[in-house]
Amino acid sequence: MEHRPRATLRDVAAMAGVSIKTASRVVNGEDGVRPLKTEAVLRAVRQLDYRPNLSASTLRRNGGRTAAIGMVLEDLANPFSGALLRAVEDEANRRQVLIIAGSADERQDRERTLVRAFSERRVDGLIIAPVGEDQSHLRAETEAGTPLVFVDREPQGLLADCVLSGNESGAADAIHHLAAVGHRRIAYLGDLRAIPTARERFAGFQRASLELTLPWTPAHHIHDLHTAAAADDATVRLLRSADPPTALFTSQNLVTLGAITALQRLGLQSTIALVGFDDIPTADLLRPAVTVIAQDPPRMGRVAADLLFTRLDGFIGPPRRTVLPTTTIPRGSGELPPPLSPS
Repeated sequence: MEHRPRATLRDVAAMAGVSIKTASRVVNGEDGVRPLKTEAVLRAVRQLDYRPNLSASTLRRNGGRTAAIGMVLEDLANPFSGALLRAVEDEANRRQVLIIAGSADERQDRERTLVRAFSERRVDGLIIAPVGEDQSHLRAETEAGTPLVFVDREPQGLLADCVLSGNESGAADAIHHLAAVGHRRIAYLGDLRAIPTARERFAGFQRASLELTLPWTPAHHIHDLHTAAAADDATVRLLRSADPPTALFTSQNLVTLGAITALQRLGLQSTIALVGFDDIPTADLLRPAVTVIAQDPPRMGRVAADLLFTRLDGFIGPPRRTVLPTTTIPRGSGELPPPLSPS
């Protein structure tokens, strides 16, 4: 199929029989053009299907601002990232600001590529869920005057605004919750150990286990599960072992989904207790419904957007660090008691 070049402002002016300056004033909604010429320009715009270069016009009108924000998140298909994005988008819409987003997929090279691409498009600011343990490569963005706000994970090697969840305290709450029902043999199923939030949640698991003097069983601590399939396989191996746990703490929503799949396939969903970190869309529809330690990604997104827009409005104070509390939502799976020991 042959593609026709987009009409330019010069084409509009030629069809309307006016100067390019006059056509520009009409297209940009400026006053001072006679009605007959205005109508001629608008008729040419319709006939040529002319579409103005919004980036260029916005830059001229807003002193270099593009009215666009870039977001680099872990995985836009993940419900947590999706909720974050939607909350920022809602706040941005109120200011008529466009959101451009991409998934880093836990790859720092991907993070760098997205940041570079957004910067080349002159976004006004960036909201980033950082990857890896060094964000110093983003210093060039801050030195160029682009405000950065980090979400979910604290940046390393760079001082900037950030919005976090209480990962360690939330994980500790999960273990205390299971112990209160009577569980002492609690397994930990965790995300990649390279991810700061995964390390924080395991630290919470460790702290609560010490506080409650629970038995420390390294074979029950499985890390580096980054997909539902990996968590499914790990759960089956755990529960078929000679020394199975009576309860599971799953430290990420995809890990929780994998564990639930395994429990249902083994017919143990009403026998083995489970508390997951992060809520999942179908948690209250399952039987038993899934008990979770819920973060608040919509609130995280709103706070991140507020921090960024405050910077864009001229705030030049020191970096701000906001930690949002988690909430325990008991629904059934985390309240299953351990099996009675044979007398």
